[in-house]
Amino acid sequence: MCGFGYGRAVAERRQRFVPALRFDALTRVYDPVVAVTSRETAFKRRLLQHARIKNGESVLDLACGTGTLAIEIKKDNPKAKVSGIDGDRAILGRATAKGKEAGVKVDFQRGLSNELPYDGRSFDVVVSTLFFHHLTDEAKADTAEEIRRVLRLGGRVLIADWGRPQDPLMRMAFLNIQLLDGFSNTSSNVAGKLPQFLRDAGLKRVSVVDRMRTPLGTIEIVSGIRPTK
Repeated sequence: MCGFGYGRAVAERRQRFVPALRFDALTRVYDPVVAVTSRETAFKRRLLQHARIKNGESVLDLACGTGTLAIEIKKDNPKAKVSGIDGDRAILGRATAKGKEAGVKVDFQRGLSNELPYDGRSFDVVVSTLFFHHLTDEAKADTAEEIRRVLRLGGRVLIADWGRPQDPLMRMAFLNIQLLDGFSNTSSNVAGKLPQFLRDAGLKRVSVVDRMRTPLGTIEIVSGIRPTK
């Protein structure tokens, strides 16, 4: 659903993206829709509490959308180096404009999650919100491997996305996401398998550190670290 302009991966390890909210015409209402349907402010605040980002750290917001999270990170940690990447040019234009309006410097650029344009061990922290449910299982695995590659030794990843429903009501609510974004790419989320993709990529201490109810289902926050050896 209202994940992020990156969109869903296709077969043969190639990616394409769908516009934010799936249709170009809806890009202009992207921020208010995401805020209402996903309790965006609440889950992003919780993610940042778990991330414990420090000044001087290098942070990547993967599938940054309109840059809300990346901008907030930079405002809270002015000496951190913050980058945001997304596949949607229109969304990145909005992100750049929002950064200028907020008076902060964030390096926004276009790219795909399975071919990140960064050297290995470039970031202390990688964060991502409402993105992985757009990906096929193959692309989830590829993206997890890229996250591990760009993380520094001991670096950490925090992912907030739709997860295993807490109860039948949350399961029914999530059907709205599946009807819009597809069942095949969201089935792993429903089954609570996102942490396993990170473990399979070689990340350690992977766990679900937080969960919350939203109008469209359960959001889980998953954390992991790149081992130092």
